[in-house]
Amino acid sequence: MTPETRTTTGQAPAPAPAWRTIVPQVLGSGLLIASAAIHLDLYLTGYRTIPTIGPLFLLQVIAGFLLGLAVIAMRLLDPAAGLRTRLAAAMGAGFAIATLGGYILSVWIGLFGFKEVRTAPGIVAGLLEVAAFAALAVLALAPTSPDGPALVPAAMTRMAGMATGGLIVVALVLFGVSVAGASGGSSAPAATHASLNAMTIKGVKVLTNAQGRTLYWFARDTATASNCYGSCAAYWTPVTGKPTASAGVTGKLGTIKRTDGSTQVTYNGHPLYTYIGDGGPGQERGNKLNINGGLWYVVPASG
Repeated sequence: MTPETRTTTGQAPAPAPAWRTIVPQVLGSGLLIASAAIHLDLYLTGYRTIPTIGPLFLLQVIAGFLLGLAVIAMRLLDPAAGLRTRLAAAMGAGFAIATLGGYILSVWIGLFGFKEVRTAPGIVAGLLEVAAFAALAVLALAPTSPDGPALVPAAMTRMAGMATGGLIVVALVLFGVSVAGASGGSSAPAATHASLNAMTIKGVKVLTNAQGRTLYWFARDTATASNCYGSCAAYWTPVTGKPTASAGVTGKLGTIKRTDGSTQVTYNGHPLYTYIGDGGPGQERGNKLNINGGLWYVVPASG
């Protein structure tokens, strides 16, 4: 055996080519942190007041930042992209796809009594989570150097890669279908008649529509103008049409014109809305929420 051969065969296994780990590592970390930043903004601008959903948003923010930092920190602690790096990447990928799954469920059927709607931040966050999962999965499954020991048998790596690719396709399809089928709520629905009724909820007589859904007023509105449009109107549907009142509804009825040309009903000078988070009659999940730019309150039926 020549000295050159001894030197070659006796040296430590070479790490995988740097680009195979650095690119998905930096990209995956950045995408996780970007998704967490969007959730942080949503949390601070109102989601924190939603029961159950608020704490889950905060948990997502904390976990997203920590995992994103952990993935990139492995560049210093485990520069050869060994087991620790791949475990961190696998955890980040699992977290990203789980977060996306929660969003799809909340858009599709609702989650913990809250039904999400189609908004630009939600779509961007969903796409970031798909991309983060893809990048971190690539990192977790990246092949080692031909001269180095395989952390996972090659056959299992290939199978995991195929399964990961299939999962990405399924996630994108489900995400696209759920977003396409979700309400955008950018404009008020057409209506010709709005019947206002009274219902007692938790010992208080409140205003409802003809279907028994609780009506709300927005603290930022005025007696002559609504300040709820765009994504706000996706959550809070304006009550439109010509108002009539049943017995027990003694307040002053009125209307205002919205920017889309529809006529919104007012009650005692407050433009009226229903809340998408109320699953049916007798619910008041929107009461005292601070979301979409301000506080929301149920409307007392008495004048």
